[in-house]
Amino acid sequence: MDELIFHDTLRQGLWIAMVISLPMLTAALVTGVAIGLLQALTSVQEMTLTFVPKLAAMLAVFWMSMTFMSGTLTAFFTGRIVPLIAGA
Repeated sequence: MDELIFHDTLRQGLWIAMVISLPMLTAALVTGVAIGLLQALTSVQEMTLTFVPKLAAMLAVFWMSMTFMSGTLTAFFTGRIVPLIAGA
């Protein structure tokens, strides 16, 4: 395999990983900021108060975007990886 093809495939794979993880990370960020603001306003410093809502938000976003994630990974695999394997 040519080195340029390898690096281009690796770059595309890392970009796909970033795009796929972005919805869950955004949900965790928004939930964390909202809970942090709530904690600052009420002076309640409980660790489970930040962990459980973040986990619930990430699970909800994961469930909603599962078709997008699997479709993106399938398209990358069938469009990029399989032709490289078949050509080698």
